[in-house]
Amino acid sequence: MTNPLYVAIDTPHLDDAVELTKRIKHHVGGVKLGLEFFCANGHHGVHEVQKLGLPIFLDLKLHDIPNTVAKAMQAINVLEPAIVTIHAAGGRAMMEDAKAAAGAHTKVVAVTVLTSLDDHDLSRVGVPDSPDAQVARLAALAQEAGLDGIVCSGHEVKAVKKGWKDGFFVVPGLRPEGGQSGDQKRTVTPRQARDFGASVLVVGRPITKAENPDEAARAIVGTL
Repeated sequence: MTNPLYVAIDTPHLDDAVELTKRIKHHVGGVKLGLEFFCANGHHGVHEVQKLGLPIFLDLKLHDIPNTVAKAMQAINVLEPAIVTIHAAGGRAMMEDAKAAAGAHTKVVAVTVLTSLDDHDLSRVGVPDSPDAQVARLAALAQEAGLDGIVCSGHEVKAVKKGWKDGFFVVPGLRPEGGQSGDQKRTVTPRQARDFGASVLVVGRPITKAENPDEAARAIVGTL
């Protein structure tokens, strides 16, 4: 992958997504379309963005019983996404079935601990461990299940990579040096994440909310 930067286009408005993608397409490696976009626009919306020629990361975070997740994966195979997310918390059988149902050229990666969560948040949902420990546990399970990789924060990717050298690591919640963290609690800079072993860097608001998104994307790539 020559350019690891994927831009998170988190909007339900198709015209906005297409216009933004047109502006940044020469400076990024792909675009991430999440739940907001997919729920509003479905397959048609994904096809419209695909026309612009960038790889598509479908960030759907599938999490259900194995059979349901497998059928959902089959339903999106026609879109030929480059990357699809599922939740590692769904368990090994769910992850195995999701990978088996995915297209041959789609990387299936498991979300471990959302970057909006910290120790206190995990404790409140019954997880007594730190984010580092929980990520390590779920990463090992995802590896056993035969997935391509995981989604984790830049704080954990270096340690996980030591035990999964050929893993594919997606790191979201990134903020440029001096940027506002917003609702993200475990952030690093894009350069730090890349140095720690990230395969894909996901950046949203620092680019999409910038006065000049194309310049913001180009500036981030310039730090890598």
